[in-house]
Amino acid sequence: MSALQIKKGSTKHSAYNLRSTFSDVEETHTIAVLVENEPGVLARVIGLFSGRGYNIDSLTVAEVDHKGHLSRITIVTTGTPQVIEQIKAQLGRIVPVHEVHDLTAEGSSVERELALLKVTGVSDKRVEALRLADIFRAQVVDSTLESFVFQITGTPEKVDAFADLMRPLGLTEIARTGVAALARGL
Repeated sequence: MSALQIKKGSTKHSAYNLRSTFSDVEETHTIAVLVENEPGVLARVIGLFSGRGYNIDSLTVAEVDHKGHLSRITIVTTGTPQVIEQIKAQLGRIVPVHEVHDLTAEGSSVERELALLKVTGVSDKRVEALRLADIFRAQVVDSTLESFVFQITGTPEKVDAFADLMRPLGLTEIARTGVAALARGL
């Protein structure tokens, strides 16, 4: 305990990182990488992960600046704090990379995912699927006599919860975009 009665690393909102980076606890981090939009850049970024045995939980890529030819890669990965720091450092050393931001460590961020779910069923199951879709604010984007295709956007946890509820009602297919994320505030 210091003279100010503040425990070391007692808050993650401190101006100083007082937490030890040597830990065996795995954390999930969302990393945003701004890169040149040119052939082979995505392969180099992904090669960094596969070459070192790191897993990618979610990957989203799109051009964000047509004039500047820049793309944004959003990666969700899991690792110890040392592994996350190593990933960020190695991403920053790749030549076509302009910026690397750990949205998880830098403060609050907004994360969203889009999913399409095909649910097949008749009578009561169809009614129940529509009722649940209304609760989760999912939209019906296609309908036949035997199936619905729902579109849902939200946090990955919301998408998971909706899919879990649709499984007993006849969920047959699911397509997910991966996480898109931005830091909150300025």
